[in-house]
Amino acid sequence: MTETHEILKHQSVKKVFLKYFFPSLLGMMLMSVNILIDGVFVGNGVGSEGLAGVNLAMPVFSLIFSIALWIGIGGGTIYSHYIGGDDPAQARSVFSLSVASSLLLLFIVGVVGYFNVEIVANLLGANADTLFYTVEYLRILFPLGWLIALQQLLSIFVRNDGSPTLSMVALGVTAIVNIGLNYYMIFVLELGVFGAALATVLASFVGLLVLLLHFLKKQSNLRKASFQWTWGMLGTIFLIGFPSFLAEAGVLVFVAGYNLAIVSLLGTEGVAAFAVINYLHGFMFLSFFGIESALQPMISYYHGAKEKVRVEESLKIGEKASFMLGGILLIIGLFAAPLLVSLFGLETEEVRKLAVQGIRFFFIGYLFLGFNFVYMTYFQSIGQIRQSITIILLRSFVFILVLLWVLPKFFGIVGIWLALPMSEMIVALLLVFFTRKHVIRST
Repeated sequence: MTETHEILKHQSVKKVFLKYFFPSLLGMMLMSVNILIDGVFVGNGVGSEGLAGVNLAMPVFSLIFSIALWIGIGGGTIYSHYIGGDDPAQARSVFSLSVASSLLLLFIVGVVGYFNVEIVANLLGANADTLFYTVEYLRILFPLGWLIALQQLLSIFVRNDGSPTLSMVALGVTAIVNIGLNYYMIFVLELGVFGAALATVLASFVGLLVLLLHFLKKQSNLRKASFQWTWGMLGTIFLIGFPSFLAEAGVLVFVAGYNLAIVSLLGTEGVAAFAVINYLHGFMFLSFFGIESALQPMISYYHGAKEKVRVEESLKIGEKASFMLGGILLIIGLFAAPLLVSLFGLETEEVRKLAVQGIRFFFIGYLFLGFNFVYMTYFQSIGQIRQSITIILLRSFVFILVLLWVLPKFFGIVGIWLALPMSEMIVALLLVFFTRKHVIRST
């Protein structure tokens, strides 16, 4: 048993949460910097049309990332269950199967996407102004996006194997390298959005090399190979990880839905304004994955060890952390919106005003988003997949799409900005009234 697993077993839940939360939060925010940096450099180095074009390609980024989370969270959850049940050999088998299956899936996505890149770009809403930029970004993302996914997958397993700090460091190194490469590719080599995409995947490769240091540690359970694979094990990985895939795939639906709603209302200028909001949302959204990344190994381990009281304590701490984080992000959105928009070097005042207005309405959703994530993670970590999937379907597909269709008819662009906050709020209220009291007892 590693030192971290001893900590999980004997230290207070609050101390364990803090040990996982801060590296996970910082690591996720550093990873989301990669997305934000692309937007800042493309906005300043290429212009609004390039920024809109890259934003139209973001659903493909979400698809690649969702595959990593699908298999990573599914495999990581089962891995922690086996560690909690003192079966390290079976845990290693879960890891090796997760890596192999994710690479196979990403290969298929990459090949199909690369040879149909223009068709994909048009389906995502590219027009005459943005098609070139969207295609340029996708020409890198399809064949090399597996590097981004593999880095995220390994980060999850390294964290579950007792090295949350190394996961954070790897993501930090990725962000720093990405800054340097983005500047060099866009402003020195003048490669435009093609260079921005190339910088992102090369930086992920460097982060991947940092994560491999974990396999050199003597106490690492992952350094020994195990291939006791079964179809049942693969099915369980996919089943447990499916809520994470669905949550990230919901981002694909969210971005595509917003792009289509805005382009029909305001055209390319509206898409450029949403691109700014979406880049910032990518940064903020992934910070909530920091809470999920902290809770998942804790709840999975405690559930595997049949420590029900500790599971409930973990849930309560996760609720408090999500509300605090959501409040901080909302305050930032309300007061710092003009400053945040100025980072992207937008040319027209109209686009800047739209982006500032959007941020101030849009960020209200963060008060509720984290709470919904906590319960999605809880149900997923204890193997109650149906409940987790229900939460995701309601917030990421049902309510958001209905509200994107209905609200603009009455409130115009403000209705589009309010679609996400309203969706998250409705799901949070449903959880409070129909789920929470049955999950958490007074302890």
